[in-house]
Amino acid sequence: MIPNFHSPSLCTSMASNSRFFFFLTILSQCLSLLVSAKQTYIVHMKAQDKPPSFPTHHDWYTSSLQSLSSTPDSLLYTYTDAYHGFAASLDPAQAQALRQSDSVLGVYEDTLYTLHTTRSPQFLGLNTEFGLWEGHSNQDLDHASYDVIIGVLDTGVWPESKSFDGSGMPQVPSKWRGQCESGPDFSPKLCNKKLIGARFFSKGYRMASGGTYLGKSKETESPRDIDGHGTHTASTAAGSQVTNASLLGYASGKARGMASHARVATYKVCWKTGCFGSDILAGMDRAIQDGVDVLSLSLGGGSAPYYRDTIAIGAFTAMEKGIFVSCSAGNSGPTKASLANVAPWIMTVGAGTLDRDFPAYVFLGDKSKATGVSLYSGKGMGNKPVSLVYNEGSNGSANLCLPGSLQPELVRGKIVICDRGINARVEKGAVVRDAGGVGMIMANTAASGEELVADSHLLPAVAVGRKVGDKIREYAKSANPTALLTFGGTVLNVRPSPVVAAFSSRGPNTVTPQILKPDLIGPGVNILAAWSEANGPTELEKDTRRTQFNIMSGTSMSCPHISGVAALLKAAHPDWSPSAIKSALMTTAYVVDNAKSPLHDASDGGFSNPWAHGSGHVDPQKALSPGLVYDVSASEYIAFLCSLNYTTQHIQTIIKRPVTCSKKFNDPGDLNYPSFSVLFRNKRVVRYTRELTNVGPARSSYNVTVTGPATVGITVRPKTLLFRTVGEKKRYTVTFVAKKGVSQMGSSEFGSIVWGNAQHQVRSPVSFSWTQLVS
Repeated sequence: MIPNFHSPSLCTSMASNSRFFFFLTILSQCLSLLVSAKQTYIVHMKAQDKPPSFPTHHDWYTSSLQSLSSTPDSLLYTYTDAYHGFAASLDPAQAQALRQSDSVLGVYEDTLYTLHTTRSPQFLGLNTEFGLWEGHSNQDLDHASYDVIIGVLDTGVWPESKSFDGSGMPQVPSKWRGQCESGPDFSPKLCNKKLIGARFFSKGYRMASGGTYLGKSKETESPRDIDGHGTHTASTAAGSQVTNASLLGYASGKARGMASHARVATYKVCWKTGCFGSDILAGMDRAIQDGVDVLSLSLGGGSAPYYRDTIAIGAFTAMEKGIFVSCSAGNSGPTKASLANVAPWIMTVGAGTLDRDFPAYVFLGDKSKATGVSLYSGKGMGNKPVSLVYNEGSNGSANLCLPGSLQPELVRGKIVICDRGINARVEKGAVVRDAGGVGMIMANTAASGEELVADSHLLPAVAVGRKVGDKIREYAKSANPTALLTFGGTVLNVRPSPVVAAFSSRGPNTVTPQILKPDLIGPGVNILAAWSEANGPTELEKDTRRTQFNIMSGTSMSCPHISGVAALLKAAHPDWSPSAIKSALMTTAYVVDNAKSPLHDASDGGFSNPWAHGSGHVDPQKALSPGLVYDVSASEYIAFLCSLNYTTQHIQTIIKRPVTCSKKFNDPGDLNYPSFSVLFRNKRVVRYTRELTNVGPARSSYNVTVTGPATVGITVRPKTLLFRTVGEKKRYTVTFVAKKGVSQMGSSEFGSIVWGNAQHQVRSPVSFSWTQLVS
């Protein structure tokens, strides 16, 4: 009897009772007859099940799927380092059939990630001529940085930018195994001793946008950046020095990356429709093989268990191979629990402001004046006030200035007030201009609070905070309201700064509440960096302006700051592990602004807390000499995973080898992390042990200082740590006791634990949460 291959259930049952390779032979016949919508799946394999007839895992995966002769386009990628498995174009029945194989750990639908979209070197103290690195000069650090390679996964690169000029740099490090890939608009010759690699990964994107990766792409496929985001992030991390840089006259000066002598390799994994997990994983896989030292990813999705988080899985392998991974926290603030990229082996970066601003002013007809920000660089409005309008029209969206919402007869020749939110800030200005308006006041609502983000608008426009916006909106209701907009250029030494950006995603960490995230903040508001000359500064199609530099805001901008600083630490301390570098950055971060006040939060103007700023704002100079570090080995991360009650298959998905969980923490918070997140659930006492490694002088002694809320007792034993040698490790135990009779249900508090001496302050933030009543 001939099998009925039109039956998906038969195909599935046959596959479940056979070896994987034989199963794929049967499946090849099923595939030719099964008619269903295909999509990308990532297939995680048991690497140890590879038949001996195949020389490599790559051969196994490739040969297996190539045997599906009726579907030659089914295989997208094979993964060898960041992941064990492959990405393939399958229909749901085929994916379900694969799940039945003993050699398959999991089959997952492809995930869509999104981008998290220079004064900063001076602001971070990287332009000083002395005191950067104890016992060494700036020249020593510059020379060491030549050997460090930063891999940036983003929208590609504009190689002609002066920020990627490799003139005067020595030969590319011998460890580099990467290359420059060619494309219709990209020659490998565009790479040099600064930009040493440029690749692109588009098969997941093509599958999602056209149904087959062999079809014609909607975008030119090459490493070239036609968006600008990737060029901006790569140059922020490691751009060469460029004099006379500015955005149409704003923020003029010398632009440079954090590690201006490090090498850059770019991996284009993001396209117009977003960044697909299959492409990201392929980029991470290749970057690991190529030999990068730092991975920078200014992108992310929502929270998910680590075994379902593509970036977390790839980052684990990178960490094991000594690669530091820095990721943006997301732009979903000030909403709580809005973080992305929270795995403890990843550096999760939030955003703060610089001490540079771009003031603009609103002069109202009632003689009052309001201050906001703008990067408008065109012809001004002159000195004559014009009529002011708000919320005109009948369709209910005019207050937001959504496309098509404004009636030209009501806004022509006037300044329009637009509420911030829903659509892009620069698009609002374009909508006003297209309707005949001559100016825009973009007024914040409660969601953005007092946060001010400057934009290079297409018409005269000023962004104002919520309080000022409310006053202007109220004035607009008066008889014959008028306004005049003027622009103040660039202002430095703004106080207070830094301030936590309202958009910066916040804790608590919903995947593992016992790990405090974000880890820290870096400059992420109004950042000047290199730009693609294929796109206007507003990124709108109707923006025909072209510029070599642009000013952008987002945790996308703060992430490469930390990636670049991590590269400096890697150059200064090549023997440090990724967790040691991470610890140095966290424990030396500061929590007091340049007005000598605790850090503020732009969302409400009040004080910030570690759920918003983590350990604080990065301080590169202090991080180069932290005194002590909290080091974490791969085996300790595995013990952490075992404490999460994941199945062994889930853990194997992350660590890519069999695991027994012979070592397991009693509590995920036992991980030797540089910060603390204490959960009082059904118990009043939480006790953690940490281990510090001396990376400072021999015979260093540290005393502990604790701060915390009155509702919690904190005891540290011992209170003094004496390190006789460099590299010596010392343990301490901290006990947190929730006091009786105090109902803290649903509340949170914060504190700190600091180990200090005359030379160093090793600071760890502590968050306290009460999720149940404690008796």
